[in-house]
Amino acid sequence: MVQRCVAVWRGPGRVMHVLFVHRSGSGQFSHLIDRLLAEGAEVTLVTERAEHSRPGLRQIAYALDAGLAASPSLAATEYHVRTGEAVAAVLRRLRREDRPDLIIGHTGWGGLLFVKDVLPGTPLLGYCEYYYNADDSDFDFDPAFGISEAQRMRLRMRNAAQLVTLQAVDAAYTPTRWQHRQYPAAIRDRIAICHDGIDTRLCRPDPDASFTLPDGRELRRGDEVVTFVARDLDPYRGYPQFMRAAALVAQARPGVLFVVVGGDGVGYGRPRSDGRLWREVMLAETGLGERMVHIPWLAREDLIRLFQVSAAHVYLTVPFVLSWSLLEAMACGCLIVGSRTGPVQEVVSDRRNGLLAPFFDRSALAGTIAAALERQVEYEPLRQAARAAVLGRFDLEACLDRQMGLVERLVAQNDSALAQMDGLAAG
Repeated sequence: MVQRCVAVWRGPGRVMHVLFVHRSGSGQFSHLIDRLLAEGAEVTLVTERAEHSRPGLRQIAYALDAGLAASPSLAATEYHVRTGEAVAAVLRRLRREDRPDLIIGHTGWGGLLFVKDVLPGTPLLGYCEYYYNADDSDFDFDPAFGISEAQRMRLRMRNAAQLVTLQAVDAAYTPTRWQHRQYPAAIRDRIAICHDGIDTRLCRPDPDASFTLPDGRELRRGDEVVTFVARDLDPYRGYPQFMRAAALVAQARPGVLFVVVGGDGVGYGRPRSDGRLWREVMLAETGLGERMVHIPWLAREDLIRLFQVSAAHVYLTVPFVLSWSLLEAMACGCLIVGSRTGPVQEVVSDRRNGLLAPFFDRSALAGTIAAALERQVEYEPLRQAARAAVLGRFDLEACLDRQMGLVERLVAQNDSALAQMDGLAAG
């Protein structure tokens, strides 16, 4: 496989060099980086926050100059421009010694803004994670929070760097159809749909799995365990709604145990005006006490075991980027109880491969969770269908094959163009 890639991409004896740009380590490119390294490519990661060292991966960290924008509407834009300038400085140094054959990067944070100015002949592939909209979006989803004119202005400018970047890229892709629809209609044709991929060999059902709680209790498949997982326990992922529904379920089912995994950060939403943690507030409000086990963080292997013993996995989100955890839970054969919101409905169909409930209706959500616990045998086909849905659209190897297809096409096109230029020069 290595010889095929070297021969097709760079010619005999030459190794292809792919450079990634991402603010937070490898991010969504982690699997693709592993595949490229396995196939013999040279890989460089330019990042603001370097991750733990990985064999074969060269990391170059950049730092931003301090400074504040004069206008609130320009705060995000100035950060994006500064990021673009910092990445451009790294590329300017690299082009003298180790010019990349392809650059892949996140379009949303400004890192790709000036790539084509510094390396105009290098193919550029953009990863499009999210386009911000003021209407019918995460910003106006909760009726308790309005969106002001000033916020609309800041939101519009937040997309400015991404639009400039998309004008310059040679190709782009986004993980899901829902994310694709968030982009302006005029540019959607330039963006392919290709997910990062879910490792379905690692994330799989296991009827004999067990999970040990921090207090030593052991959970197994068949126990009334309701799980909830989010990077941070915040309103964007429906943590308050889950907790209020959990309190109702606890009243009806005395044997149920709730296991929540997530940090206490602000997450994607707004911090509380009183400075308190959402977890503390919701525990005080619901009084769930020992019926609720909170685990701040789990290693991936432990999280998979938790999914494997879950009787019902609750996943809620406002209209925003879909979490990897939902698809991993589905791949593990979880019985999903999801919110009836656009990102979830793309992958979960009510009573076909999961159960759906309105995001803001705690009674309906509680009733759906209780039904999932009560009718586990009846709903077993939903678990099987959930895994089948992930295998059909999000299997890691298939997704990586599609990503590598984009990589091969861009590099081959650039090689062909360079060969033509060489031929003209020789003639």
